Amino acid sequence: MHRSHRNPRSPGRRGRPLTLVLAAALVAPIAWTAPAAARETYPFRDPRLSAEARVDDLLGRLTLDEKVSLLHQYQPAIPRLGIGRFKTGTEALHGVAWSTDIHNNGAVVTAKGTVFPQSVGLGATWDPELLKKVGSAVGDEARGYNSENPDLWGLQLWAPVVNLLRDPRWGRNEEGYSEDPLLTGLLATAYGHGIEGDDPDHLKAAPVLKHYMANNNEIRRDQTSSSLRPRVRKEYDEVPFKIPLSRDAATGIMTSYNLVNGRPATVTPDAGGLLRSWSDRPLFNVTDAGAPNNVVNSQKYYPDLPTGDAAILKAGVDSFTTDDTNSSITVNAVKEALSRGLLAESDLDRAVGHILSLRVRLGEFDPGGGPYGKITKDVVDSPAHRALARKTAAEQMVLLKNQGGTLPLSSGKVAVVGPLSNTLYTDWYSGALPYKVTPLDGIRKRAGSVASSEGVDRIALKDIGSGKYIAGGTGSGAILKTGPASASDPTTQFDVFDWGQGIVTLRSAANGKTVGRYNFGDTFANDQDQPNGWFVQQMFKLEKQDNGEYLLRYAGYEKAYDWADPSKTYVKTQDDGTLALTTKDGASRYSKDVVSSGVDSAVKAATGADSAVVVVGSMPFINGREDHDRTTMALAEGQSELIKAVRKANPNTVVVVENSYPTTLNWEQQNVPGILWTSHAGAETGNALASVLFGDESPSGKLPQTWYRSESDLPDILDYDIIKSDRTYQYFKGKPLYPFGYGLSYTTFRYGKPRLSSHSVGRDGTVTVTVPVTNTGKKAGDEVVQLYTHQRDSRVKQPVEKLRAFDKVHVEPGRTVPAQLRFRASDLAIWDVTRNKWTVEKSKQDLLIGSSSTDIRRHATLNVRGERIPDRDLSKTTRAADFDDQNGIQLVDESKTKGDAVAGAAGSWLKFADADLGRSTGTITAKAAGTSAATVQVRLDGPNGPVAGTLNVPPTGDKYTYKEITARLGNARGDHDVYLVFTGETRLSTFSLTR
Repeated sequence: MHRSHRNPRSPGRRGRPLTLVLAAALVAPIAWTAPAAARETYPFRDPRLSAEARVDDLLGRLTLDEKVSLLHQYQPAIPRLGIGRFKTGTEALHGVAWSTDIHNNGAVVTAKGTVFPQSVGLGATWDPELLKKVGSAVGDEARGYNSENPDLWGLQLWAPVVNLLRDPRWGRNEEGYSEDPLLTGLLATAYGHGIEGDDPDHLKAAPVLKHYMANNNEIRRDQTSSSLRPRVRKEYDEVPFKIPLSRDAATGIMTSYNLVNGRPATVTPDAGGLLRSWSDRPLFNVTDAGAPNNVVNSQKYYPDLPTGDAAILKAGVDSFTTDDTNSSITVNAVKEALSRGLLAESDLDRAVGHILSLRVRLGEFDPGGGPYGKITKDVVDSPAHRALARKTAAEQMVLLKNQGGTLPLSSGKVAVVGPLSNTLYTDWYSGALPYKVTPLDGIRKRAGSVASSEGVDRIALKDIGSGKYIAGGTGSGAILKTGPASASDPTTQFDVFDWGQGIVTLRSAANGKTVGRYNFGDTFANDQDQPNGWFVQQMFKLEKQDNGEYLLRYAGYEKAYDWADPSKTYVKTQDDGTLALTTKDGASRYSKDVVSSGVDSAVKAATGADSAVVVVGSMPFINGREDHDRTTMALAEGQSELIKAVRKANPNTVVVVENSYPTTLNWEQQNVPGILWTSHAGAETGNALASVLFGDESPSGKLPQTWYRSESDLPDILDYDIIKSDRTYQYFKGKPLYPFGYGLSYTTFRYGKPRLSSHSVGRDGTVTVTVPVTNTGKKAGDEVVQLYTHQRDSRVKQPVEKLRAFDKVHVEPGRTVPAQLRFRASDLAIWDVTRNKWTVEKSKQDLLIGSSSTDIRRHATLNVRGERIPDRDLSKTTRAADFDDQNGIQLVDESKTKGDAVAGAAGSWLKFADADLGRSTGTITAKAAGTSAATVQVRLDGPNGPVAGTLNVPPTGDKYTYKEITARLGNARGDHDVYLVFTGETRLSTFSLTR
């Protein structure tokens, strides 16, 4: 979800400025008492009845208008039945984060409770048991907030995100668990079970999976289409949704903004079909924020909102997240759809039934709110949750390099330097931190003595025209204004934090606050705790001119939106000394005085210390986040220079990279003896970091995605075909910087000979692999034992390797512990496009057991008694989308409601391998559509092979109007790979070759 559809100029609507963060304790609860007539005991309030019976009773009591009213995110009260308000969507990705207040025009209210590590950090734990505990804590705190203000803090939680980390440049990389579907699915299942609680009939809170599906790019995210061939869809993108839904660990899905194969995900037929087939319980599905309007506006898929809303409901989505608190737009559109016959009341009954089913399971209609109704605000930020946050923060840290036993550190003199050494940052889906233990704080508790420096330049900017310096306000901050004539005045001094590609933030030395544009106006103030908000207004560029002077360029995100003047992105000093935006030609010229050098300060601190810890990384609101993909995987240039300078001054340098995604640390890997990664891990980051750096515990985190050496190792971010493009560890054939599953320890482990429960298995069987793991070092440690498979022979391109099972085991020094790795033969199935079903092939499987995807310690072989996929029978109707290979093809929507087709242009082709054409094939019949004439050639054994026939496709008038066309074939007999080669633009739905 995001809030970008609000009017950015409205007072109090700046996103989530941290100065306006409200702890839920400060929000007065809304008292509401049902009228006496409504206190009658209806069957839907009887917990002895089944959930289905209670829903049927309540649904039968609702009027048509009441049913319609429940379809919006903000469901109103129904006083005559004693039913209160219900709000969908409290954000709870790694702790209760924020919600929106119906009583304050939908303003964002931020929680101030336990903040766990970012999801990518949770993924690095490889620990489902831990994730369940984290989820349970989040569910408890959600209940605690709800007990205080149920209108604000709803119990339907929009988490976890299970979109796969297919591309490390994805702006929302921090929100997902892993690039692997199995790891993601199991961690999401654990988190969801924790949120839900263990009562079989009731929910502590209701997790919703985001975002269905294939949502891995922020660039034009509401307009781009993710082209998913059937194998990628079935074997990759669907898996992390199917696992938790089939294990009752989620109560619904949120549809994504993007299109999938040309159809907006908001109207995916999977919402009412495939997804519900995976779950034994009713699902309550929701749209992403503003997405219902997108199908009419940016996507132009439907002509008006009544048509679009009707399609959304018919597709199987039950709730509209749109237009903030104004539900009347949705209500009126749905009523119009009913009056036009686009919807029937039965369509509403289906959706409202799903909504009510969830509310029944949450205990809303039970006496006392059900088994979880007694949880109060006391659970928020409890000592137990703080301890869990600390444990989780430590367990997610990944040791990337440890040359010569650089780590763990001794308790001598330690230099702690770097721009992230003495701060903690939150992200868009994070709550506010109730307290902070920075890396410097944590290390100070453990080291004998500490020297510190943030390693950032402190500067002053003087307006050349007036000779006066820009000054910030003191206290909570004030409007920036020129005035002082000397840089020695502390109000003129600003610390410059480099986030890469020229982007910097300025922190005022006067009050420690970050400078930003003030309330979307024309002035600037130093009044923010950190860069923040949907429109991040705290970014600048210091552009040096040929004469040594500087222009100050404003680089806030909102300049990309149509309500901002893109020509006015530079700063000028006005007559009254305040700063305003102007054009480049009108910009003021400034001189930059370096009051103190960050590099010099860091080098001074590091020189003579026993070791130096350099803490670098990202700012979650700047370097990559929702609505903004990364364009580089490198560290900020200034941070890289800082590392090099400190390393030169102190050979015992350790780099801590605190960020949300893989980074190209090529120089660091070659030259720095110790490297440790952590996500932005919450209030306990510093304590957890110190415990790992000083060896109180051995690091056990493993990378949940591949770290590449260069952007050149990656295809275009919009290329979703991981099979063809050799994407993710499954298909990547290069040498990564750090492989999937990688992470070092302070101890060493020896893997013994694996024992298989069977060396041969049928397609319905299960295999258990037991591996003895011996700790051969001197410290206790946890090891994640990973089992991958590689199928030697197959009809199709197989992964280089694929994760099938893992087990995290704790082993004391000198002890041996068995790791248990279990998988089913059905897990080895591929999606057979020739018959549209899962198929376990007869094969030899290499079992690869190791400490990462490339550190394989033991091998075994498994004989799988599956089947041989027969040759294709193209005499049967074959969907064009069920190809084996393609070039230049896009998958598109066959119709607006269901089905996939392919769209090709001149030079595009489809391959259908291993086709048995028999003794003679005389005709091709195809369904094609398009607005212009085109031809499709049938060629054998290659796109330039012999032409067997040509389809002449006439204009059909519309891309959804298909016409059946035929053509004669010659010399088409025997076994061949059949290619359909396009010589013009057309859509192809199905075809068959008749004998």
